[in-house]
Amino acid sequence: MLLKEYRICMPLTVDEYKIGQLYMISKHSHEQSDRGEGVEVVQNEPFEDPHHGNGQFTEKRVYLNSKLPSWARAVVPKIFYVTEKAWNYYPYTITEYTCSFLPKFSIHIETKYEDNKGSNDSIFDSEAKDLEREVCFIDIACDDIPERYYKESEDPKHFKSEKTGRGQLREGWRDSHQPIMCSYKLVTVKFEVWGLQTRVEQFVHKVVRDILLIGHRQAFAWVDEWYDMTMDEVREFERATQEATNKKIGVFPPAISISGLPLLPSSVRSAPSSAPSTPLYTDAPEFLAVPKDRPRKKSAPETLTLPDPEKKATLNLPGIHSSDKPCRPKSE
Repeated sequence: MLLKEYRICMPLTVDEYKIGQLYMISKHSHEQSDRGEGVEVVQNEPFEDPHHGNGQFTEKRVYLNSKLPSWARAVVPKIFYVTEKAWNYYPYTITEYTCSFLPKFSIHIETKYEDNKGSNDSIFDSEAKDLEREVCFIDIACDDIPERYYKESEDPKHFKSEKTGRGQLREGWRDSHQPIMCSYKLVTVKFEVWGLQTRVEQFVHKVVRDILLIGHRQAFAWVDEWYDMTMDEVREFERATQEATNKKIGVFPPAISISGLPLLPSSVRSAPSSAPSTPLYTDAPEFLAVPKDRPRKKSAPETLTLPDPEKKATLNLPGIHSSDKPCRPKSE
C-alpha cells in the first residue's frame, strides 16, 4: 500500500469550484474518449448518507488499455476496464477505483475542499493523519505536464479569464492570490501482487498526479464556460455530455436501467462498496462477438479406424520397442 496526500490550490472559491468541478469532469471525459476506449457513465443519481447528508453517486467504467505503458500492456488483457465509483457530498467526496480483472488492485481517494492555500495539516481524520504518508503540493501554473497534454490555451501562465479577471498566474501566485482554495486529496493505492507491487503503485501515483494536475488546470482554463452556470444547468450539461460520450465510445444500452432501480435505504448503503459491477449488456460488444461464418473447429476425427491385430507386428507404433524415446512437447 502506498499513501500520498496531494494539495492542489486554485484561484477560485470552494463555492465556485462546486460547479467547475462537475463541468470539468464531464468535458474532460468526453474529450479523452474514443471508439472502444474512454469513459462510460453507468449510473449518476442522487444519494443520501446518514452522516454526510445529500450527495450524488456516480459509477463509470474507464476503458484505457492503449494508454498503458508497454510493460503493463504485456501483462494486461487487451479488453478490460476500471470501475470508478464516486460519492460526492461536496465539499467532501470519496472515489474508489477497482479493475475488472485484478481483484487485488484498488485506488481510494478521499477529498476535502477548503478556502485556504493548502495550510491545513489536520484536515483528515486522526486515523488518516497518523498514517505515514508523503504530502505533495501540485502547482497548476508552474508544474510540468506531459507534453502530449499541453495546450497554450489551458496554461494558467498565459490564460486570463474575461469574466473573473483572474489569470496569467506567475510563480509564487499561491502566496498572494485572492480568492484561493485548496483540494486536499488523500490517495491510497493497493496492488498486492508480489514482485510487481512497488513498481505498479509508484506508476499509478504518477498517473494520478498527472491527471490531478491536468484536470485542475482545465477547470480554471474553462472558467468562462461554466462560471455563470447554475447547478441545474451544469447537471443538464453533465447528462447531455455523458450521453454523447457513451455514444462516442460505442457503448451498448444496458438491458436493465440501473438508475431506474429503487434506491436502497441510506442506512443499508452508507458504506461505499468497492466491488466492480457486472456488465449488463444483452449482446456482446462487436469486438467480443464470435464470427458466425467461422468454420467449426473439430477436436477429433469423425470416425476412428482401429488397426488389424494380425498386422500389428508390422506397424511402427511408439511404445512397442524398448529403444523408442519418449515424446517431448516442442518448446514454445
